[in-house]
Amino acid sequence: MRSWAEPVVPRLPGLGDLPALHDTSTGTVHPTEVDGSSAGLYVCGITPYDATHLGHASTYLAFDTLLRVWRDAGVEVVYAQNTTDVDDPLLERATATGVDWRELADGQTDLFRSDMQHLAVVPPTHYVAVTEVVTDVADAVARLLDRGLAYPVPTDASSAGDDLYFDVRAAERDTDWHLGLESRYDADTMARFFAERGGDPDRPGKRDPLDPLLWRAARDDEPSWPTTLGAGRPGWHIECTVIAQQHLDVPITVNGGGSDLVFPHHEMSTAHGTALTGRPYAVHHTHTGMVGYQGEKMSKSLGNLVKVSELVAAGHDPRAVRLALLAHHYRADWEWFDAELAAAEQRLGRWVAWAATSDGGAVAATAPTPLVVGLRSSLADDLDTPSALDAVDAVVSRGTAPSEVDVDAVQALLGIDLRA
Repeated sequence: MRSWAEPVVPRLPGLGDLPALHDTSTGTVHPTEVDGSSAGLYVCGITPYDATHLGHASTYLAFDTLLRVWRDAGVEVVYAQNTTDVDDPLLERATATGVDWRELADGQTDLFRSDMQHLAVVPPTHYVAVTEVVTDVADAVARLLDRGLAYPVPTDASSAGDDLYFDVRAAERDTDWHLGLESRYDADTMARFFAERGGDPDRPGKRDPLDPLLWRAARDDEPSWPTTLGAGRPGWHIECTVIAQQHLDVPITVNGGGSDLVFPHHEMSTAHGTALTGRPYAVHHTHTGMVGYQGEKMSKSLGNLVKVSELVAAGHDPRAVRLALLAHHYRADWEWFDAELAAAEQRLGRWVAWAATSDGGAVAATAPTPLVVGLRSSLADDLDTPSALDAVDAVVSRGTAPSEVDVDAVQALLGIDLRA
């Protein structure tokens, strides 16, 4: 599936440092463990039925920053991202609005692409729709069945077969994975989040309340695909596992997404990946904070959304939207207010005026400038974008004309093109 156009990312003198990053599974910040000079990044994509609110955008900007810092350190990055273009929430929205689910998914995916391009997000190397890998997921589930790590659960008369579930207790017994390995949550927290985040703990016939769905057998009036398992469609967690392992070396260098994905989604994706390969799923598990609005977490279910496309359509500069999001540390939970954007627009105006005083770079710089050094230092420290913005503010406030390298650095590392 096509992604979107890649923004210009200038090359800077010298090399930056490998970034240290928070790891959810350890609760610590430590250096990313790059294999040689390459890294694999997997970030969970959207379910395309209401794209793209600022909570989404904040997450994708965090991992865009990681990608930029890695590249600046000389690392070749292979980046994979999915889009869950068939899933219960999308089907429910399509039914409620009277729109064909394919049309809804295609339209919202196009909107997401436009939003990411407006925000100068570097596109993934592999952008993969779940509908493109249905047979691959079925094959993976069949392997889990053969290994005794999956089992059938009978369905009602409207189904063409049995649903298939992952056996978490068998996986704990037969693999190196165990519940809580990534999330570090206690049993009560896992039970609560499983019920709140797409799980079905009370489903009759399951061996354990936390066993996740691997394969949903075909139902009347639902999309399905013919496979070796029979007609059906993938469960949520296994789709990411399969896409990640198709396109990235295992273990993945960094597996990321919003903190609301820690459990069950990423925990179970890790479980499936470990069961399928016998190896750890990822080296680093990194998650972004939640963005609130009107006193609640910004979410599709609540409808309290501030959308990138609507801000751009209202005439706001997408560079200011990016700056407003980068002003918060990626791990922080915070609330959006209209004043955030007004402050970012003022900051952007000061930076653009400063960049306009550049001498044009008649002599190419061969060494990093102090601003480049400062930006690299801030961003290598757990992607500290607020400190990076402060570093630019400090240079701008001194009133000294920037070098072309300084202007390039703002574009390369922060994604803000001051020449636009």
